[in-house]
Amino acid sequence: MKTRVMIGLGVTVGVTLGVTRGATLGATLGAVALMALSTALHAGETGELLAQCAACHGPDGVARSADVPNLAGQHGLYLYNQLRAFADGKRPHKEMRFMSRQLSDAEMREIAHYYEQQPR
Repeated sequence: MKTRVMIGLGVTVGVTLGVTRGATLGATLGAVALMALSTALHAGETGELLAQCAACHGPDGVARSADVPNLAGQHGLYLYNQLRAFADGKRPHKEMRFMSRQLSDAEMREIAHYYEQQPR
């Protein structure tokens, strides 16, 4: 049986549940639990990154300063492309260049997805 498990921060794990000869249901569920824990730990890392973003862009993606852009409700692809541009030096901004260079491609996508889901 194929099922999808939503962990949080837009992270979904696809899992096939099935008991093969010699395997127990407990072992299968244990493997699913380990996958979920690993994904949740990674989501925790993303939470730490989002806390760094919140310092300027606000915890909900709505900046408190007029010179800082709001991220809440922006299209995820747009946000991802901007992070890539900062990281590659194509869009100049000292702080964002520093922050984005530390991010993996997957982290950029997760951050973009998170802010896309936030209400404006």
